[in-house]
Amino acid sequence: MQAYLLVGLGGALGAMSRFGFSLFVGRFHAGPFPLATFGVNVIGSLVMGLLIGFLAHGTPIWQSEARLLVAVGVLGGFTTFSSFSLDVVTLIERGNLFVASFYALASLIIAILALFVGLWIVRSLL
Repeated sequence: MQAYLLVGLGGALGAMSRFGFSLFVGRFHAGPFPLATFGVNVIGSLVMGLLIGFLAHGTPIWQSEARLLVAVGVLGGFTTFSSFSLDVVTLIERGNLFVASFYALASLIIAILALFVGLWIVRSLL
């Protein structure tokens, strides 16, 4: 139960941070490039790298709690792209370059296609 609370609390904080960041960026940028989403993805990936690097060298006493709260919760609510980035880097570091490349390309292409399919289904029904 504690794990769910840590993830839930972190997720709420991450989602609120994402919303706040989007409002902040929107005050200064109104162009067609989705700068807020881009910024969230880059910041989330940077923080994920910092966190995982720190946890890899820290004491195991609070590693699982910190990972649940920050990596899964906060960063998961802020951006799932950071988790995606971690998966790709982990695969590369383990020597699975082909799998990492396939995963990255397939995730990008299939996720965008899935969004188009979802839109098509709803538009066909309405």
